[in-house]
Amino acid sequence: MANQFQIGNIQAGLDGEFFVLAGPCVIEDEGLCLEIAEELVRISRNTGVKIVFKASFDKANRTSINSFRGPGLEQGLKTLAHIKAKTGLPLVTDIHEQNQAQPASKVVDILQIPAFLCRQTDLLAACAKTGKVINVKKGQFVSPSEMKNAVNKVRECGNTQIMLTERGTFFGYNRLVNDMTAIPEMQSLDCPVVFDCTHSTQRPGGLGQASGGSRELAPVLARAAVAAGANALFMEVHPQPEKALCDAACMLELHKVESLIKTCKTIFDLVRK
Repeated sequence: MANQFQIGNIQAGLDGEFFVLAGPCVIEDEGLCLEIAEELVRISRNTGVKIVFKASFDKANRTSINSFRGPGLEQGLKTLAHIKAKTGLPLVTDIHEQNQAQPASKVVDILQIPAFLCRQTDLLAACAKTGKVINVKKGQFVSPSEMKNAVNKVRECGNTQIMLTERGTFFGYNRLVNDMTAIPEMQSLDCPVVFDCTHSTQRPGGLGQASGGSRELAPVLARAAVAAGANALFMEVHPQPEKALCDAACMLELHKVESLIKTCKTIFDLVRK
């Protein structure tokens, strides 16, 4: 039996159920986050697909020092706790520093390691020791097989609740490409693999002081990844992406999420038959 673990009421694992991590890139304000979370609850009910709410309290790897980063750890965790209390959705958020792991673990269900930090031993260890589910995003500069090193660091700290996320690989300047064979390759590490369909369309630094992207390609990649065997999807969503304060070019329009999830659930079921 492949390794399985719980995320709220979700049975995650190589043989687990299909689920989605979704929400805005960063906490812009509590009202917006609650609006998105409540819509995700409705979508989950209509599609039968369980959803984890995602939002970052701090985006420490923005292209420009002047970019909006979020409300910070203390206020951000208060907002996330309120969303969980109001909606019942499990939570995932990014961790950038070791000292953020313990306080965040008291609120969220999944601690997420950003792609650029997937090799940071002390950060991985700090997250692992909380006992929470760890989602490690594969660095754009790392091959799928190299992710065994990140997985081993977490396991050596006594935590086997690990997910890996594919989010594209650097291809020349300001461009990412996706190799769908990365999904089964990382699954061979006995970890469920999440596919990030929105960041995979990103053009890092493509706008000079901000990243560009092609959100219209996210559904294409999502369908392809689920057909290739992905266990779950990650997508950043927003009611008005063009007005978002972070990753505006990549985020998927909220009104398009339900139909995409329905399609991907159908593909997921077909692949596993």
